[in-house]
Amino acid sequence: MILEYKPDLDDAKRYWSAYWEGEIVDRPLAAVKAFKDIRNTPPWPRAVNGLGNMDAALAEWNDWAAHVAWLGEAMPFLNPNFGPDMFAAWIGGQLEHSSLSDEPTTWAVPVINDWDNHDLEHPRGIWWEHMLDFMRKAADATRGKAIVGVPDLHSNMDALAALRGPENLCLDLLEIPAKIDAAMHSVRRAYRPIFEALESAGEMIQRGYIGWVPFYCEQRFACIQCDFICMISPEHFRRWILPALEEEASYLDHCVFHLDGPGALVHLDDILAISDIDVIQWIPGAGNPPQIEWMDLLMQIQKAGKGLHIMCSVEEVKEFHKSLRPEGVLYDVWASSIQEGENLLKWLKDNT
Repeated sequence: MILEYKPDLDDAKRYWSAYWEGEIVDRPLAAVKAFKDIRNTPPWPRAVNGLGNMDAALAEWNDWAAHVAWLGEAMPFLNPNFGPDMFAAWIGGQLEHSSLSDEPTTWAVPVINDWDNHDLEHPRGIWWEHMLDFMRKAADATRGKAIVGVPDLHSNMDALAALRGPENLCLDLLEIPAKIDAAMHSVRRAYRPIFEALESAGEMIQRGYIGWVPFYCEQRFACIQCDFICMISPEHFRRWILPALEEEASYLDHCVFHLDGPGALVHLDDILAISDIDVIQWIPGAGNPPQIEWMDLLMQIQKAGKGLHIMCSVEEVKEFHKSLRPEGVLYDVWASSIQEGENLLKWLKDNT
């Protein structure tokens, strides 16, 4: 495979292959991006969400990506998107959307009043067909240039929360738990057919996989998550969500778990015990201390044998590197120039 936007693809793939084997070549992974000409930087592309003119959105992304130097293990990828609750929309839900800003957004409209007679297993409908069309167009637009990413899949209980409404779902867990047992069994069955249809439309088997987190893998890969866990007890987590996460992680060859906010940390030990999860992406959330102030937590995650996704500045990389083992870490960085990015890669080699 040759990618126009990544001329050093073979070298990057060598680093990624070592990463998934639990090894390093000569430094931790670093996905470093910088504009090629700081005097001529295109605006950040609007969300590539297909809510308007798909072809125009894809052309805008291509123009932006061509101006970026994808250094180190940074892989050029386009991530088709309709918002965070696409999975629910694909199995019978409904999205409302607004295009009043430069970043059109969507939100879920609860459609389930009771849990009887709902098909949660089979993707269908206008939002599903729209996504497959968008994925195919994205594959055409990026062929020979970049990779099409796995969309942000809020599956399992995140999908149920979008379909029912989070408040109602919380009550259902207490009042009709057997109904939730059945609903979770059904929605879990949707994951594989959805993934495999997206995989085919995005030509991932041929080009490789990358999620909305910038981890590249030549085998089946995605970011898995359940943001709803911040609202439930460990007992409920173990009954309904833990089996779903174990199932998704087992189905994938490699995966990252998106751990979102301090409210989710009550479940950390259970999540770390899932052997098929390779990496934890810790996001502290708005209003909380930044990632660099959670070093004890990051070291705890490493001690459990998991990798880390660290989004930070060039200077912060050097602070993280003092405390974190290089194995399993991916530093995700925007540099102010190509030279600064290349200097960072050299510094990591010299100090590993």
